[in-house]
Amino acid sequence: MTEDFSKNLRTLCSNYKSMAQVAREIGIVRQQFNRYVTGNGLPSAHNLRRIANYFDIDERHLLLPHDEFLSKFGTQNTDTEKSPSRILTDVFKGEVSNLRKYLGFYHSHFLSPTWEGYIGRDLIWLRDVDGYVVSHTYKRSVFHQGIARRSSRLSGLISLRGNRIYMVEKSHGEDGYLSETVLLPPHRHTEKYLFGTSFGISAVPHLTPYTTQTVWKRLDAHISPREAIRMTGLFAKTSNKIDPIVRRRLDASENS
Repeated sequence: MTEDFSKNLRTLCSNYKSMAQVAREIGIVRQQFNRYVTGNGLPSAHNLRRIANYFDIDERHLLLPHDEFLSKFGTQNTDTEKSPSRILTDVFKGEVSNLRKYLGFYHSHFLSPTWEGYIGRDLIWLRDVDGYVVSHTYKRSVFHQGIARRSSRLSGLISLRGNRIYMVEKSHGEDGYLSETVLLPPHRHTEKYLFGTSFGISAVPHLTPYTTQTVWKRLDAHISPREAIRMTGLFAKTSNKIDPIVRRRLDASENS
């Protein structure tokens, strides 16, 4: 079984630039990965699942006799025959090794496309799921004066490309609209902040597309997720609950 697995793994890796790249993107230490490739050991159940997810293949198939494996999967992973379902997923897999330092909770801020003069604040959680960086966004458009109440959730994937951080998300509602955010890595003087642009859909009045500058602020470790959600909502631009750095950045984008 060990020999068949190593041959199957080498076959899959042959369609990539290097085994080092594959190991890095899966998130397995290169020395350990080499043991699998050379037939000196089998992966744990956890690592087997990570490898299978990376190559978009069933775990059981990785352990097939090599001749049988070749008959099923010998050429399916070449770029010219890649399944449409993998066109985007391949961009996001294995990204945790590049984005590990960004994992955690953030408050994202943006100029409301619906209520002029207000800044929206959402909660965003970035976490590692089998080598993918998965995002969860919690929106709660609540005026503290009780003018409006609306909440929604989105989930998506994150990738680092060309020194830019890309997040693509899908809403959990029936419409299932998509949004995208592109962020710049933090400057050494503002390490708690990420600056960028978001493209999304306004919930009211008619699912109108919009673009806005966004500022993410990393949350301190002592703030619980429940407390962080309570801090979301809509705030007047002059509110003292808005971080001055956030306000200045959004004001500058509005006036540019």
